[in-house]
Amino acid sequence: MATDGDAVVGFVGLDDLSLDMAASLLRAGYKVQAFEIDETLVAKFLNLGGTRSASLIEAGKEVAALIVQISHVDQINDVFFGQQGVLKGLQKGALIILRSTILPSYIQNLERRLGDEDSMAHLIEAYVSRGFSEVLKGRTMITSSGRSEANAKAQPILSAMSEKLFTFEGEVGTGSKIKMVNELLEGIHLVAALEAISLCTQAGIHPWIVYDIISNAAGNSWIFKNHIPQFLRGDTKVHSYRTVVQNLGIVLDTAKSLIFPLPLLSVAHQQLILGSSYGQGDDSDVSFVKVWGKLLGANIQDAASAELYEPEQLARQIVGKSVVVKRIGFIGLGAMGFGMATHLLKSNFCVAGYDVYKPTLTRFANAGGLIGNSPAETSKDVDVLVVMVTNETQAESVLYGDLGAVAALPSGASIILSSTVSPAFVSQLERRLQGEGKGLKLVDAPVSGGVKRASEGTLTIMASGTDEALTCTGAVLSALSEKLYVIRGGCGAGSGVKMINQLLAGVHIASGAEAMAFGARLGLNTRMVFDFVKNSGGTSWMFENRVPHMLDNDYTPYSALDIFVKDLGIVCRESSSLKVPLHIATVAHQLFLAGSAAGWGRQDDAGVVKVYETLTGVKVEGKLPVLKKEVVLQSLPPEWPLDPIDDIHRLNQSNSKTLVVLDDDPTGTQTVHDIEVLTEWSVESLVEQFRKKPECFFILTNSRSLSSEKASALIKDICGNLSIAAKSIENIDYTVVLRGDSTLRDAAVSLLGEMDAWIICPFFLQGGRYTVKDIHYVADSDWLVPAGDTEFARDASFGYKSSNLREWVEEKTRGRIPASSVSSISINLLRKGGPDAVCDTLCNLQKGSTCIVNAASDRDMAAELRGKSFLCRTAASFVSTRIGIIPKAPILPKDLGINKERKGGLIVVGSYVPKTTKQVEELKLQCGHFLKKLEVSVDKLAMKSLEEREEEINRVAEMANLFIGACKDTLIMTSRELITGKTASESLEINFKVSSALVEIVRRISTRPRYILAKGGITSSDLATKALEAKCAKVVGQALAGIPLWQLGPESRHPGVPYIVFPGNVGDSKALADVVKSWALPSRLSSTKELLLNAERGGYAVGAFNVYNMEGAEAVVAAAEEENSPAILQIHPSALKQGGIPLVACCVSAAEQANVPITVHFDHGTSKQELVEALDLGFDSLMVDGSHLSLKDNIAYTKYISLLAHSKNMLVEAELGRLSGTEDDLTVEDYEARLTDVNQAEEFIDETGIDALAVCIGNVHGKYPASGPNLRLDLLKVKYKQSNVSYFSVVIDYVKIES
Repeated sequence: MATDGDAVVGFVGLDDLSLDMAASLLRAGYKVQAFEIDETLVAKFLNLGGTRSASLIEAGKEVAALIVQISHVDQINDVFFGQQGVLKGLQKGALIILRSTILPSYIQNLERRLGDEDSMAHLIEAYVSRGFSEVLKGRTMITSSGRSEANAKAQPILSAMSEKLFTFEGEVGTGSKIKMVNELLEGIHLVAALEAISLCTQAGIHPWIVYDIISNAAGNSWIFKNHIPQFLRGDTKVHSYRTVVQNLGIVLDTAKSLIFPLPLLSVAHQQLILGSSYGQGDDSDVSFVKVWGKLLGANIQDAASAELYEPEQLARQIVGKSVVVKRIGFIGLGAMGFGMATHLLKSNFCVAGYDVYKPTLTRFANAGGLIGNSPAETSKDVDVLVVMVTNETQAESVLYGDLGAVAALPSGASIILSSTVSPAFVSQLERRLQGEGKGLKLVDAPVSGGVKRASEGTLTIMASGTDEALTCTGAVLSALSEKLYVIRGGCGAGSGVKMINQLLAGVHIASGAEAMAFGARLGLNTRMVFDFVKNSGGTSWMFENRVPHMLDNDYTPYSALDIFVKDLGIVCRESSSLKVPLHIATVAHQLFLAGSAAGWGRQDDAGVVKVYETLTGVKVEGKLPVLKKEVVLQSLPPEWPLDPIDDIHRLNQSNSKTLVVLDDDPTGTQTVHDIEVLTEWSVESLVEQFRKKPECFFILTNSRSLSSEKASALIKDICGNLSIAAKSIENIDYTVVLRGDSTLRDAAVSLLGEMDAWIICPFFLQGGRYTVKDIHYVADSDWLVPAGDTEFARDASFGYKSSNLREWVEEKTRGRIPASSVSSISINLLRKGGPDAVCDTLCNLQKGSTCIVNAASDRDMAAELRGKSFLCRTAASFVSTRIGIIPKAPILPKDLGINKERKGGLIVVGSYVPKTTKQVEELKLQCGHFLKKLEVSVDKLAMKSLEEREEEINRVAEMANLFIGACKDTLIMTSRELITGKTASESLEINFKVSSALVEIVRRISTRPRYILAKGGITSSDLATKALEAKCAKVVGQALAGIPLWQLGPESRHPGVPYIVFPGNVGDSKALADVVKSWALPSRLSSTKELLLNAERGGYAVGAFNVYNMEGAEAVVAAAEEENSPAILQIHPSALKQGGIPLVACCVSAAEQANVPITVHFDHGTSKQELVEALDLGFDSLMVDGSHLSLKDNIAYTKYISLLAHSKNMLVEAELGRLSGTEDDLTVEDYEARLTDVNQAEEFIDETGIDALAVCIGNVHGKYPASGPNLRLDLLKVKYKQSNVSYFSVVIDYVKIES
């Protein structure tokens, strides 16, 4: 609609947000009109280019949508249903977008009333707000809800008005609900922030210092960062919180009606009631900081006005005059402690370590550290002792217990206590150390930052102590930290800051649990709630970090719940000691205690949500919804109108960089053509490529089947060679695109240097891969399925959980790159801002950062500009767009000049994904009549003895050689039962055994195939490099969309043979069959069944001729061609015994190359063994001859073979009656008895399920009487009429034809 110049949107009521929305609509090409009585707002609206409406009725005239702003439920009647209400001007079926935060029940009632009116208007509820995240930066955010039809109508308009849109299908009222969840969090965070400031004031720590530190730490929230400065400056007045109190009361009333407990919000509400009710009349304008200080007994205003200092500047001064430290003792080598201690070793300190866990001591010794057998032994002769244990009890034990450190420390030594303990414990410890009389010094230095930062020496440390103690330890503190703060106030002040941070962090985790559980009880999609809140005022660092664990129902302990039982316990004890009532922190502590009591103490601290889930029965876990593809794509803004292909070509000409794609399997060539692929990367071969100055080339790394360590080593090798090769040629520069596991990124960076950014863009149109709102989807027919819920995510070796690519990055990097640090380029930016806006965003990314590119069409793809260097992890679409490749039609055999070649093709299937299995089943269904199938037992290849493995490999290779030589397209496939190991590495080992066996099978096939098709990434890679020994290939194009086709290089075992790389995850169920049909040998060969049906329709007979050698076969074919008649080549068991498999192959080959339909038939099989063996030799049909048996035995014998043959799509003929040519002396009765019995025939056919019956109607041997041979043709006629099966043929069985 945005491109329709006649589309009009009306507004009833304006405010600042409405003006922003109107401006966006005008920029998108809509006409906008509005009714408003505030002249200031009207003037601003007119300046934008809008049109003023004189009344409510006029505002709704001829609009596609009317946006109505309602602030109170009493306005509904007048605005909608009054004499001058908007419904009077609306056309039928118009869209009403209601901007309101009234209760959901009122909105739902309005929807019902509108449905009863003649207008039949569609209602959408929209909650409009400003986004507070770094990405949105105050831009408009809309949450909408409504019926599917209304949503579809509203999507283009809502998208045009917003930077971020959240759409909920179903009942209206969702906007009000999601607003309640956000208000719940804002209310709790506000009171928690006030409690934190009160506690720090009473602890003697400057509140502005606490603010500066925590606003950049894990305890931060949007409320803390944005409200506390106003609070401390006295700008916040008491009356300003009264609306907050009123709104929180509505939330609590709603929860009460749903019988849902909100303990944290209840306490926060009571605290705010107490504070906001303090002033009345003139006192209502009093600053809230004064009121709060009086309520909690903390003089916050005076503390905030005290002289400020800079903790980081103090730290720099301390470090600048720090003394040399010769030897360090380190007690506590847990996850954090080990990283810290080993980093000190890397910083050239001499470190002796101790831990109660002996294997850790061994690891530390291997890292180059000294080890002590007790705290005392570790503390001898040290200048500084670092204590990094779990709690106060352990600290007491290692310092003063048996073989404790204090007794062994030399005089004048310093202790750094980095454990999270209470300030009171630190103060008491300092006094005890002073009483030792040894001049021992203590530095209180709790740390923050996690295990990775500990090992890198980039922790945040809050240190306090005497100047002397800090000077003696400054070198150690500096080595361990990226941010070092020195906090005034003596020992305990550092732990005080850490305590306040933990107060906020713990409350924020618990409030996140309360909010998400409440959202689930309201019936909201919890993932969308999370996405909304993290862009709103209710967000916090902990909310964004921990709620994803709740949504994934994954409580792997990154930080155990019991840690907050301890840390909030410290908060509660200190608050009691300092006489500061902390209501919110105390309730949060009780929630963590409840979780620990339930047995979840060692699980992740996000597991506190289980307290709510257990009490109320809700489930916070949020699966992303499966979406209707058409609805999603239609909801997106129109594509950028200009085709960038010419610009891309121009830029590529001016930018001489070669695109080098490191691909872990051959499927990355899915969208390119006329590009070379290298399967080896010697410096010489890379130099040769660079000398050609190509726009792009691929290097097939074949790393998917390797462990991450081996794969990383491989990438380092390739990148090293690339660097050497490029430096040896003038004016060569290149960009690396990485198509492989994300663990390979560091390997590439370590060789190529830090990139400007890591770009992740998995969009792939041909593979049905879309990225919308940072969620990656896989198309399944008409639906978009979140990638984390598909079969591909469950891969035993390469699986993942996250569909949100931000979370996927965190998952794949094991937390090293947090989701919150990942940037993204939205489809809105791509389509509204175009290439320049994308370029600006990419160029302004922080160096070394990670960025996701959303995309839903090829035109959405972006390319690098302005000399930046990016490491790209992409799907195949990126490469073709990046170098401006114009797609071309699928390649067919005639395009390569091989349509007249007669050899069979080779199809090898190794992929196990369910999609492949479905495709193989369809292939057999559609192509089974000409395809020879060889199944390889995975059990024998991977689980049985080497002898059984070798026997299986040899069997399949020998049969494939015969079939291909006989011009038969041959399918080699692994058995479909998936066998996996107990671990990912065991599964990889099984994959390797299967893949290497397929390689060996193909290596042993000496016959040159007409084409080769490899199904699956690892399969296609291994076959190309190991079995076919290809070092270079050319990507000619695609056999089908997303299915690359190569031509093998001259050094390969089959030079020039087309090699079709068929990914395991591409195409619908018919795709594999479609490709094989288009590449299979054009054949005049019919099946025997088709041959006989055609004869019946044409009213002619088909001759069947026994042959015993190649000459006989050639003679039959020549005669058939001369007569332009079909024929059947029959091989008798005696002929097969004499001529063997080569005779069958000769007959099949002669039939394949004939100009008329010829089939090959195995005749008169009289034993089960010879018939079973014949099933796999290439015959089109066979005859089961049980005529020498009784009727009962003949039926059983024929039925057994018939079932086997039909499973291979072979026609089955059988015999009933027996004349051998020696019946001249028989009586008439005996002779008649040997003819086919009509009555028996009916039973025989029904029981055996055969396709054709050899009918015995007489003997044509010897001399004929004048009347001709004595044939009972009446038997043939009767039998034919009695046949009632859906398909049946009658074959006249002459014993012998004599000339």
